[in-house]
Amino acid sequence: MPGMERSERAGLALRPFHGVRFTVDDLAAVTSPPYDLISPDELHELLHRHANNVVRLILPEAGHYGGAKAELNGWLDSGVLTVDPLPALYVYEQSGAGVLQRGLIGALGVGSTSVLPHENVMPGPVADRLALMRATQANLEPIFLVYEGGGSASRLVGDVARLRRPLVEVRTGDGIRHRLWAVTDPHEIAAVGEDLRDRQALIADGHHRYATYERLQKDHPGPGPWDYGLAFLVDSTQYPPDLQAIHRVIPDLPLGEAAARAKGAWQVHEFTSLEDALAGLADAAGPAFVLAGDGPSHLLTDPDPVQIEHAMPAGRSARWRSLATSVLTEFLLPKVWGIADDEQSVLVVHHDPLAAVKLARRRGGTAVLLNPLSTPDVLAVAAQGERVPRKSTSFGPKPRTGLVMRVFSAE
Repeated sequence: MPGMERSERAGLALRPFHGVRFTVDDLAAVTSPPYDLISPDELHELLHRHANNVVRLILPEAGHYGGAKAELNGWLDSGVLTVDPLPALYVYEQSGAGVLQRGLIGALGVGSTSVLPHENVMPGPVADRLALMRATQANLEPIFLVYEGGGSASRLVGDVARLRRPLVEVRTGDGIRHRLWAVTDPHEIAAVGEDLRDRQALIADGHHRYATYERLQKDHPGPGPWDYGLAFLVDSTQYPPDLQAIHRVIPDLPLGEAAARAKGAWQVHEFTSLEDALAGLADAAGPAFVLAGDGPSHLLTDPDPVQIEHAMPAGRSARWRSLATSVLTEFLLPKVWGIADDEQSVLVVHHDPLAAVKLARRRGGTAVLLNPLSTPDVLAVAAQGERVPRKSTSFGPKPRTGLVMRVFSAE
């Protein structure tokens, strides 16, 4: 791809690329949710839904990254996947079931100060995605970014979706219709680049994959396709994102013990009904959590401010200290329960509190249910260079995996 000099990474760059797309008739059968939202049961179902489902690429068996490479190359050789002949930016729309979101999929310049991470990452997922990306030499699913737009890029997205025939149209089992258009006109692409050059974008989803892009770039001292990574960019002023909570499950910490140990630092309210506890959580002012599992649910509110102050790391802003996930990771987990916030000790469940409670019961542990953070809080923290704790946010709707991919050899 021409013009890939690293000196250009100061601004927000979204470049066209040769999209790699499925040629099969039933796109719903070969696409999937993002890799980190697929449960073991859903993975099993997707693997059996179609021999070419994209989960065979994004979730190979543990350590079998070479198998993903072989699958990808085989599908390209057989024509199951095709490479678009012209480099394009892709307008992508999700609609239905109360959802309308549109944006641009392109090759995002990696390492720009205009790309704002807001969440910490863990080494395990980065190592996993890096091994997969090194093996396949591909970006198999886009990260998700939001920005404050209103310029020519946003107008192009709206005009294309309203006036042009889509390249791809499919409705998935969740009731969402997905449509994709290729924008190949050099003048339209140049207008997008001019509009985005001085803007900033917040990583809404895909922090581990963006960290992988950065690691992969460091592997290569010279310019090349690794200077860019696949991304979906949405104007949040036109299409405000849906920000949901990510709940925790602490295996082997019995619910009764978790509630009893919390009483020295929190107001603990017992509920026989999980629904009532969740209603209290939604109404709570300040950091609050619901503990649930085998037995009555418990709502934690009004933590001891002195203990909170002593637990918080120095140098953090007041806004960062007030976040529920900051209180969880710096105080409730390590100080109250003596638990490190790592991938083995603390499991995560996106969005669904009932799923978290079921997992806690299976593991003989405690589900810690949270309210979602607010978008203004996340933006404010990111803008001042801070990052919220890992798995603090779940922005949606997330792009469907497998509609368009990026293979380095095509660039």
